[in-house]
Amino acid sequence: MTNGAPSDKAKMVRMGLLIGLVPLTMVGMGFAAVPLYDLFCRVTGFGGTTRVASAAPTEVLDRTMKVRFHANIAPGLGLEFHPDQQAIDVKLGETAMAFYSVTNTTDEPIAAVATYNVAPFAGGPYFQKLECFCFLEQTFEPGQTVRLPVIFFVDPQLADPETAHDARSLQTVTLSYTYFPAREARARYGTLPKAPARPAEPASSDQTARAGRLPAGAVTG
Repeated sequence: MTNGAPSDKAKMVRMGLLIGLVPLTMVGMGFAAVPLYDLFCRVTGFGGTTRVASAAPTEVLDRTMKVRFHANIAPGLGLEFHPDQQAIDVKLGETAMAFYSVTNTTDEPIAAVATYNVAPFAGGPYFQKLECFCFLEQTFEPGQTVRLPVIFFVDPQLADPETAHDARSLQTVTLSYTYFPAREARARYGTLPKAPARPAEPASSDQTARAGRLPAGAVTG
């Protein structure tokens, strides 16, 4: 053994210290990675997370996709939350709008944040939103009911055999929102923007008629 070379015992001690540090480092990275992971999902559509678009597509295909809507609330959260329509049929590339309604059933204000995903997961990268109420801290006053719009399209690239291997055969996707208490959302995502105050708006008989396809050019981003 040459002078200055570490002994086998020293190597083993060094390796043991490194191995011991790995779990601690991974725990620290795990906490820091939560917001980064969620941002990654929103950008890429990974895990069924929908993507946020800046403009509507210029191409509309004849192929139709059925979009179903679903709503959840965290246990113990005093909200009633439901989609105003069960499903909408839209063409690939066509801009559409749907509504969800939220009611605070308690006698105290409730601050909550909605998260979302698309099922099956393969549809996430192709379901793109132009406007929605997700990742905004919203305060609902006692007894208040508000209607929340989501404007979206299904990317025409879903029909491209070169890029949409796993999603090309999809005929139906489900958009699901879940409301959590704002304190839990802040712990997971950090500080979130606050939604503008919305006036109470009781659900009306024509709410379903106002959801559906938007005229071409109605949304520019």
